[in-house]
Amino acid sequence: MTRQNRVLAIHDISCFGKCSLTVALPIISATGAECAVIPTAVLSTHTGGFTGFTYRDLTEDITSIVDHWKTLDLGFDAIYTGFLGSFEQIDIISETFDRLEGLRIVDPVMADDGVLYPVFDSNFPKGMRKLCEKADIILPNITEACLMLEEEYVEGPYTPEYIEGLMERLSGIGAKKVVLTGVYFDENKLGAATYDAETGERSYYFSDRVPGYFHGTGDVFGSAFVGSYMNGCPLADSVRIAVDFTVGSIKRTYAAKTDVRYGVNFEQGLLQLIKDISEKNESISDSE
Repeated sequence: MTRQNRVLAIHDISCFGKCSLTVALPIISATGAECAVIPTAVLSTHTGGFTGFTYRDLTEDITSIVDHWKTLDLGFDAIYTGFLGSFEQIDIISETFDRLEGLRIVDPVMADDGVLYPVFDSNFPKGMRKLCEKADIILPNITEACLMLEEEYVEGPYTPEYIEGLMERLSGIGAKKVVLTGVYFDENKLGAATYDAETGERSYYFSDRVPGYFHGTGDVFGSAFVGSYMNGCPLADSVRIAVDFTVGSIKRTYAAKTDVRYGVNFEQGLLQLIKDISEKNESISDSE
């Protein structure tokens, strides 16, 4: 039996409203990896659409957790970071990258729809860019990409030339593999693009657009991508699997008319996610 992969997820915990660690932990675990966690903060709910939420910052605990792990000689196959609430947390996670082995996957969560999240100031993208310099794979949306590149945000629909140029410039930051989300060439399809700077390979994958805005979908996508990629699926196939899983979660939520603040129904798609990863691995084995 093959050794179980171990993934470290570094995100906040929203106790209600599915996102961040309450998404990453079950999804990555369902794909067969051991998922360790470093919580960066604990909130009663996420901040999208809720008011009066509680917030406890755990910045001071992060280094102590890593210190303890170093005494145990723990190693990781991948380190997956998401929402980081401050420059101090970015600096600490950057140091953590140096102290712990593992593939570095960074989702630079900080903006969407051309706008930086209100909890961040205008200098925050520069800090996140520095973290992405140390990454092996980055998972920005188009807004985050433009902010890190200090380029003006462009509204879609996009052209392949624009998207491919954007990904090439992103790879110049440091990460050789880029997954760009929020890509669309018309109003009916939405998806993601990939670029591998080492091979020059590019790919696109789209699905039908579902009307509305659904909280936590970036974390659902990122976690499914990490789970797929760490199971040996190639970059493009990992994105395809993650897009299908995310869109399925959105469609179930949309059909049930669930309050979008509560997050999407990813739980009932976990079995299909596992099947998709298994089928891809079988096809890879058969072709070898």
